[in-house]
Amino acid sequence: MKIGIIGSGEVGRALGTGFVKYGHTVMLGTRDPKKKEVAEWVARTPGSSGGTFAETAKFGELIVLAVLGSAVDAILEAAGPANLAGKTVIDTVNPIADGPPVKGILKFTTGPNESICEHIQAKIPDAHVVKAFNSVGEALMVNPQFADGQPTMFYCGNDEGAKKQVAEILVQFGYEPYDCGPIEAARAIEPLCVLWCLPGFQRNEWNHAFKMLSK
Repeated sequence: MKIGIIGSGEVGRALGTGFVKYGHTVMLGTRDPKKKEVAEWVARTPGSSGGTFAETAKFGELIVLAVLGSAVDAILEAAGPANLAGKTVIDTVNPIADGPPVKGILKFTTGPNESICEHIQAKIPDAHVVKAFNSVGEALMVNPQFADGQPTMFYCGNDEGAKKQVAEILVQFGYEPYDCGPIEAARAIEPLCVLWCLPGFQRNEWNHAFKMLSK
């Protein structure tokens, strides 16, 4: 597939490298496609290119949204909602507030009865938004190896076809997909970011992931 990754930070580049690994063609979307880190990533990643947010949204058959929560509205407007219509959009965004964590706990801009994923879906109503990849660090997003086995990736969304597509990517990237249901489930999935980061901020431990167990 042609994958459009909206966001050129560490998460976008990590997932972009993963998609290229499995034979997909990737465009990394950014405000300035000529900036140093984008140009360097493209140079060392065959099958990739850089583009503006709008160019990337048009290019991708599947879209990954990997941007700061505070920038979502402006970036979606720049990408153009019409360019995303009918496409699966993997939402990796966490609504992290400005400022440092307090006792290792991040602050969110959302409350317990809302999610940034629902907000994103409302902004691009003709796209099929699926929450995923928000509950682990970028270094562990593609084929992580754990002694205790395959980690779980929680995901949710309203379109069953889009979720099936994302689940197949999760398996390819080394995760056991766990379907949490409709998009409102993002209210439970997004705070996993806070829990995942807590050992890192408190004890500088970042090499972990979640696992769902059942009898």
